[in-house]
Amino acid sequence: MNRTSMALGMKFLMTLIASGITLGFLAGNSWGRVILFSVLATGLNYLIGDLMVLPRMGNLIASIGDGLLAAITAYSLTFLLRDFYTTTFSLLSLAVLVAIGESLFHIYLRRDEKVMP
Repeated sequence: MNRTSMALGMKFLMTLIASGITLGFLAGNSWGRVILFSVLATGLNYLIGDLMVLPRMGNLIASIGDGLLAAITAYSLTFLLRDFYTTTFSLLSLAVLVAIGESLFHIYLRRDEKVMP
């Protein structure tokens, strides 16, 4: 397994923990829905946040953007999937947890020369 795949795995795990707490525990979604969200959010945050925003605007803006993108993705799923629920508190909590996790993840990305951007 190369370093980039390992980094994406860590990003997925971080997203899964944040969404498990907020979308699973607080909003009452099933683990299947939480996992589906985590896959989508990891992919979107990597493509948009890590590859496009982080190199141009830095860690703070990218982290806030990743948190907001995760919340917007979760909110969008309430319209696309039956049996997917959010609350204002779960979305705000998700945004904060993802932003904190992403800020630490971005520090790791910038320090590790072997992880592809």
